[in-house]
Amino acid sequence: MKHSTNPQTRRGHRGGPARRIGRTLALVLPVVLVLSGTLAVTRVNWTGSHSSSVLTASDVSSAEASTKAVSRAPQDVLRDQLMTELQDKDPGVALTHLQQAVDEQPSLAKHCSSIARALGRAAVRIYGAPRAQSFARPVCDTAFASGILAAHS
Repeated sequence: MKHSTNPQTRRGHRGGPARRIGRTLALVLPVVLVLSGTLAVTRVNWTGSHSSSVLTASDVSSAEASTKAVSRAPQDVLRDQLMTELQDKDPGVALTHLQQAVDEQPSLAKHCSSIARALGRAAVRIYGAPRAQSFARPVCDTAFASGILAAHS
């Protein structure tokens, strides 16, 4: 009688504890290695300065916040400035400055209508529709007037 040396055919060795442990390690070990590598990378001082080399979650969130504040689009900055002027002075001043900004920076022309409409809607909220219409200027075609109309409807 011949005995097979194939481990698959021997009794008690098909799905034993060693095989289960091996499968578990095969699944868990890559995850552990990736996580430990990620933690090691976050602890490296990539800036070259001699400050603390531990990067915390608050460091990341404050860095993201400052990046977002710095990288605001020019049209968003302009819209905010003009909204402030509309409230502090009047819509006519804001519209004049919108036209000047578009003349100085032609890349803002594609945003002119949306900014003028936003100014029109804000003017209705602050001054009411009839008075807001009195500030209308031929800036960005009739976008200011269409903003007034949209807010009034």
